[in-house]
Amino acid sequence: MTATGYLVLSIGALLIGGGAFLAGRATARPRTERPAGLTVADLMGMVVQSAHDGIVVLNGFGDVVLHNPRAADLGVVRNNRVDDRARRAAELARETHEVVPVDLSSLEVKGRQPEAVHAQVKVLVDGFVVVHASDESDAVRLEATRRDFVANVSHELKTPVGALALLAEAVLDASDDQEEVRRFSAKIMQEATRLGTLVTELIALSRLQGAEKLPELNRVDVDVVISEALGRSRLAAEAVDIEITTDDPSGLGVEGDRTLLVTALSNLLDNAVAYSPPGSPVSVSRREVAGFVEIAVTDRGIGIAEDQQTRVFERFYRVDKARSRANGGTGLGLAIVKHIAANHGGEVKLWSLPGTGSTFTLRIPAHQTGEGHTADPSPSELATTRLGGEL
Repeated sequence: MTATGYLVLSIGALLIGGGAFLAGRATARPRTERPAGLTVADLMGMVVQSAHDGIVVLNGFGDVVLHNPRAADLGVVRNNRVDDRARRAAELARETHEVVPVDLSSLEVKGRQPEAVHAQVKVLVDGFVVVHASDESDAVRLEATRRDFVANVSHELKTPVGALALLAEAVLDASDDQEEVRRFSAKIMQEATRLGTLVTELIALSRLQGAEKLPELNRVDVDVVISEALGRSRLAAEAVDIEITTDDPSGLGVEGDRTLLVTALSNLLDNAVAYSPPGSPVSVSRREVAGFVEIAVTDRGIGIAEDQQTRVFERFYRVDKARSRANGGTGLGLAIVKHIAANHGGEVKLWSLPGTGSTFTLRIPAHQTGEGHTADPSPSELATTRLGGEL
């Protein structure tokens, strides 16, 4: 039996038990002592009052005879009056004797009020009707996110696929001109690389998004993570005459997956290089603060306006779309960083000022020894660090 069925039975028993109790009170002398134990009606009432969903019982006139606090929280009952939509659904349920679904979402969302409240209305006994309402806001937001994700992916994939088709047609038309064939072939290679990067990052994001905290965390040396990330980003930085500087090795360790952490830091470095003018500096620093290791990537690039800072971690969002496409950016790098940090029990923070630059700080829980301090890495630890899951 479903949870709704149990609640309906509970409320029915409560009403029947309450009616019998009142009938007994009408014929018996008043009692001043309290019963020694809880009755079934008492237990049913406690179930209704503590239910996570909103429960409202209406009589034959549509008046509220019983409701729990959750019903008021969801806005189904206000000032001991039920929502008119629920009242009309109750009338229909009495006529048809069927379960009637009804949308009780607030027409004016204010503060933390649920965005989507759905209910089922069902006849109990003797004209009594129960309204069982639940907060579906999370499910509605998740579905909206899914639709947006599918639409964004479709749009982003169409661009390189369409370009490949046009370039292939151009190669066929210019088959007798070797120079044109080489030129179009180079562009085909560029678009194919971009498409491959996009698919790889989509797969990585799909694996990370919605995942719980990583079940097996190992000690990862922060200096090794920074060294590997620098190795990945050095070629792109040298191509635009950007020097990436770092502070001294720290010996700090974090709890996590080395492969994922290197990917996150590489994405931050690539982002800093892509949005910085040629010849400008990019720096990486590390420190331990309140049980977290912070790895900060600072650039002197174009910066990010305050109204855009909350959106840069969204999928496919680009601060400068023209520059991002010119560099082959997919708009997924920072979204991947956010989810890697979250899956490690950490976060990524941003400080930025247009025209001055940006600092992205990756915060990951520090590795703790028995005494509660970060342990210094030993040579054997560094040599035996196990690689985590592949992207």
